[in-house]
Amino acid sequence: MRALLSGYYGKGNGGDEALLATLLQMLPPHVTPVVLSGNPEETRSRYGVESHERMAVAPVLQALRSCDAFVWGGGSLIQDVTSTISPVYYGGLMALAQKMGLKTVAWAQGIGPLKRAPTRFLAKYSFGHCTKVSVRDRASAALLSDWQIPFLIAPDPVWALSSRPVPGLWDLPAPRVAVTLRSHPQLTQARLANLTRALIDFQIATQAFILLLPFQKSEDLSIAQAIAPQLPNVSKILCLEDPQLLKGVFQGVEMAIGMRLHSLIMAAAEGCRCFALSYDPKVNRLMEDLDMPGWDLTSLPEDANVISTTWIEHYANGDPLSPAQIQSLVDRALMHRQVLQEAFT
Repeated sequence: MRALLSGYYGKGNGGDEALLATLLQMLPPHVTPVVLSGNPEETRSRYGVESHERMAVAPVLQALRSCDAFVWGGGSLIQDVTSTISPVYYGGLMALAQKMGLKTVAWAQGIGPLKRAPTRFLAKYSFGHCTKVSVRDRASAALLSDWQIPFLIAPDPVWALSSRPVPGLWDLPAPRVAVTLRSHPQLTQARLANLTRALIDFQIATQAFILLLPFQKSEDLSIAQAIAPQLPNVSKILCLEDPQLLKGVFQGVEMAIGMRLHSLIMAAAEGCRCFALSYDPKVNRLMEDLDMPGWDLTSLPEDANVISTTWIEHYANGDPLSPAQIQSLVDRALMHRQVLQEAFT
């Protein structure tokens, strides 16, 4: 059996690459993956899979015709807040695959927000005609329940991604704290300046070595480059694109401060204390599920001293998830594999 995998792959986003790596780990052995990617050559090289340009009409149609199944490969693909084009693209592919008679799976989805009626209609139609559906959070599950669409709910599959140690990480000074910030309208220049001032004070108080960890170079690297000169000799920008190495960073980190959802999941899965800076409901859902401390960026304290003091307190006295909690999340995340096995028998 051949399955066409569609997601935000090959675009340099560590979280989406982690979802692809986990999906490839979870596919049944008799299923051959074919991946739609923004960088097919890189995807072929990294994962050893057949890959085609995601926006090239002829190769996409040819790939659909050559496959027996189609998979939405995890994440917030069906939402219309950051893009109105995204749900049309993914929903259109799903509808086409369904019209062509392929088995279709919506795998590990985080649905919404859906602000527009046409997007909601497309989402309801697409999910309603899937062979199998799994979601990663309660809000998505509630939406599908309202639509009377059967589903499985389990934690984000990246909890179950296997990590690899990062060469040279242990040569950097300890203790280490990882920071992942991304470009976003809510991260204004004033808020970034406050966070940077707080990070400087936090570093002085804790003597931690700061790892600035861009998860997507196009969105994150410029922010890391703006912060690094203000932490001379006590920080390093660490650019990693292999998702297993990216998760492996957190094996050597005491605490993570992050905006990116998957930076927080990876850190928590490796036993780090985590502090969230939320720009999106999906981050708030994780904070609620794990009782993770943090702020919405829109309610970030204006006093940098309040921010640094809060971070210092969490660094000194906060608790990471226990090994039992982590194992439970990993075990439940593996339930997404069950959806694939049932769909592709």
